[in-house]
Amino acid sequence: MSLSLHHLLRVFLLAVCCTLGSAHAAPSTETLARLADDDSDTRIAAIAELGAEGSAQSVALLDALADEALALTGDGHLVILTDTGALDAASGEAIEPYPDDADPLMINNRVRNALQSAKAATNIRASDRSTRLAAAQLLRDSASELLMPILEPALATEQDKEIRSILALAVARVNLASAEPAKRILAAQRLGDSSDASVKAMLATLLDKDAKGQFIEPDAEVRAAAKASVQAIERRLAMADLASTAFTGLSLGSILLLAALGLAITYGVMGVINMAHGELLMVGAYATYVVQGLFRSYLPDYVDSYVLAAVPVAFLAAAAVGMLMERTVIRWLYGRPLETLLATWGLSLVLIQTARVIFGPQNVEVANPAWMSGGVSTYADIVLPWNRLVIIGFAIFVLLLVWLMMQKTRLGMFVRAVTQNRAMAGCVGVPTARIDTLAFGIGAGIAGLGGCALSQVANVGPAMGQGYIVDSFMVVVLGGVGQLAGAVTAAMGLGLMTKILEGWAGAVVAKILVLVFIIIFIQKRPQGLFALKGRFVED
Repeated sequence: MSLSLHHLLRVFLLAVCCTLGSAHAAPSTETLARLADDDSDTRIAAIAELGAEGSAQSVALLDALADEALALTGDGHLVILTDTGALDAASGEAIEPYPDDADPLMINNRVRNALQSAKAATNIRASDRSTRLAAAQLLRDSASELLMPILEPALATEQDKEIRSILALAVARVNLASAEPAKRILAAQRLGDSSDASVKAMLATLLDKDAKGQFIEPDAEVRAAAKASVQAIERRLAMADLASTAFTGLSLGSILLLAALGLAITYGVMGVINMAHGELLMVGAYATYVVQGLFRSYLPDYVDSYVLAAVPVAFLAAAAVGMLMERTVIRWLYGRPLETLLATWGLSLVLIQTARVIFGPQNVEVANPAWMSGGVSTYADIVLPWNRLVIIGFAIFVLLLVWLMMQKTRLGMFVRAVTQNRAMAGCVGVPTARIDTLAFGIGAGIAGLGGCALSQVANVGPAMGQGYIVDSFMVVVLGGVGQLAGAVTAAMGLGLMTKILEGWAGAVVAKILVLVFIIIFIQKRPQGLFALKGRFVED
């Protein structure tokens, strides 16, 4: 019978223990006896001793107990069962013949948790940082006073700031239950540096009273330290919640900006209420899905780069659809807003049904590449997802490109001229019809970029764009027609306002309140936050 790698390692560790002599003394007979005791508390104490000792033989015994390979023979000896025989638990020597009466020790959940803590205590002295960090994180919530002989030296010698702070928290948790008031005071003060709500709840119990009206914590100085720490944690948690809400609002604002940026151009140039703008986001999202599929099929080694290739594809696909819409339908309806609204609404239905025919009615999967997965842990354990951080950066990048186009290129100058005074621009030679088509294509392409970004944080389906068309118009109208600065301000403001109100009143009420605010604002300032500057010819 071949030995498994796990059991070979165990045999090797036991053999090493036997040769190291006093440097790694074998567990005492009393510890082994308590390890086989029927009482869980007695066994847990023995496990903690083995974890604090940390020798190779102790680790092997803990492993054997966790695997239920530690057995008790009929004459009361502990042995470790392997695939090929049995080893004496005290000496590590092979036992001949195999003890047929050996009965494996069974463990319950309490003992299993104690085993995990003991193993973590042995790992806290490892040279590998990731091993120590994982051990410290486990001990933070499961350390006991029995493990203090190993935790306190580890805290004193640990150089890594993150691991040291976690160990300090673990030691403080244990000392909070100490019989010495001085230790409890110091522990309560140290716990005030935490940003964990569970630590706040633990400290708050010290301020509670029992059924007789007496404080659970009898020492007034301990209660004062606990109260100060609770207040410090509450302030930290409030700041963390505010920062998290602000980041979520900025993330939503970035998506709204990408969705509305193209609409700000087309609506500003042509005055067209394009109800199919949301479906242009959908086109960009499906273009991203198609590029992802092509990379998976033909370039699997580079699949994490599909998003980079999808950006220009999404822009071109949405721009082509937008220019086709302008050439075939919208061009013939300028100056007729009601007909334009109805026509673009019909175009949105056509695009939705086309997507359902090609891709099916169900949502499709667009996965984040590996470099956009996970997040960054910041203040008070706030995790900022990489995909939303990338979207915020992408929105800034797109905004910069649009600004450069509008301010530094001949096309941008023509677009601004047509936006401010179409008739005068035509009189001085600006090809207004061609500018309309190009502006509509650019606006549609930017919407496609918004769809590409949106595919990384939301479901991609035929009706995904309908949820953003109203918000896009709100951004354009609130910011001011044709104004990039207004679009940025309005998008970020609406994103932050929406998330703050959602936390206070819920999503539905938040949406109603935002709409009421915009209605009141437009009544007072119909030109929006930033009004266009220039001369307008009265008809």
